[in-house]
Amino acid sequence: MVNTVGRILSETDRAYLAGLFDADGAIMACIESHSEKKYGFRVRLFIKIAQKNKSFLEKIQRELSWGSVRLNRRVYEYDIRDQKDIISFIDLIYPYSRLKKSQLKIAYKIANSKIGSKRQLIKIARLADSLAKLNVRSPGRRKNFAQKILESVPRND
Repeated sequence: MVNTVGRILSETDRAYLAGLFDADGAIMACIESHSEKKYGFRVRLFIKIAQKNKSFLEKIQRELSWGSVRLNRRVYEYDIRDQKDIISFIDLIYPYSRLKKSQLKIAYKIANSKIGSKRQLIKIARLADSLAKLNVRSPGRRKNFAQKILESVPRND
């Protein structure tokens, strides 16, 4: 597999990254209000891997050429927010993931969905809700995105 700068990651590196993500990572979907979108919302995916060792995460960030590393309370987080980079990350680790394969599958569906109607937006919101339910570390962050959209989009759209 070749990343965006053309460096080749070995199968071992990809498997290691998948294991790291399975253990210390999270993939989340968020439906955000966005006034420039037809139905008033946009869908965003986020990937995070948390570690106490900042230089370790910075090495991964340099190798992949995606995302950034920042301090979040007492741990460092490697964040990927660019939607194309998230799709590439999923492609990179999916075959090797064991614990979060179902989450990656849902996120991939979300990332490759187009919002052409209210019905499609609600379908994506339901996928985001199902992804949130699988993120066991953040029970307080679970949101009912589909309900939020149903309440704010006029019925005749």
